[in-house]
Amino acid sequence: MDLFQKKLGAVFDVELLGDKWHTGILVDAGQDILVLYNGERYIYIPSFHILNVSLNTKKSSTDFSALTEKPINSDKISYRKILMNSKGVFTEIFVSGYQPIHGYITHIMTNYFEFYSPVYKTMFIPLNHLKWLVPYSDYQTPYQLDKKFFPVNPSDLPLSRSFEEQLKKLEGKLVVFDLGRSPNKIGLLKEIENNVVHMITAEGRTFYTNIQHIKSVHSPTM
Repeated sequence: MDLFQKKLGAVFDVELLGDKWHTGILVDAGQDILVLYNGERYIYIPSFHILNVSLNTKKSSTDFSALTEKPINSDKISYRKILMNSKGVFTEIFVSGYQPIHGYITHIMTNYFEFYSPVYKTMFIPLNHLKWLVPYSDYQTPYQLDKKFFPVNPSDLPLSRSFEEQLKKLEGKLVVFDLGRSPNKIGLLKEIENNVVHMITAEGRTFYTNIQHIKSVHSPTM
């Protein structure tokens, strides 16, 4: 997506899969990520979910408030570099449904990252399911909690290199997929075989889920 380097400063509409939209000034672009400023926040959008990008002919950069200092800086940006530079920064991420998640990126592995949320605690999120990321200023904390009352305590569960291997460590435990958007997303993770997850719900129903479609995982045991 380096071709967008020539369009920095222009206003774009970015359409994402799932009928999601962002409009803002294009302030940076890498091979696999775009950065928009919407007048209030910087939005980092990985290319995985970008469906269309079009110039907005009704707005100009003067329609947005003055640019503030970017919370994350990198000479030549990429999706992985942005994740690395976001570690320890209070961040909003959007993965699925209609509800963003707030917290901190704590570790980045081969194809997933560990995220600590004060609400959901430790979460595992595949890299290809992050739709966008919004880092906050250094002085901001989730829910305006005082930093001394908000320790970041990720799970002590050892991290595997791949998302699939990490889920194997949760076999026999209660898990929640995709923030529990439906009853078949919450249950006992019985086993994983050939990228198929075998789960048993509270009602005793059995579901088999393709691991490639799991967008986030957290567990009350972590």
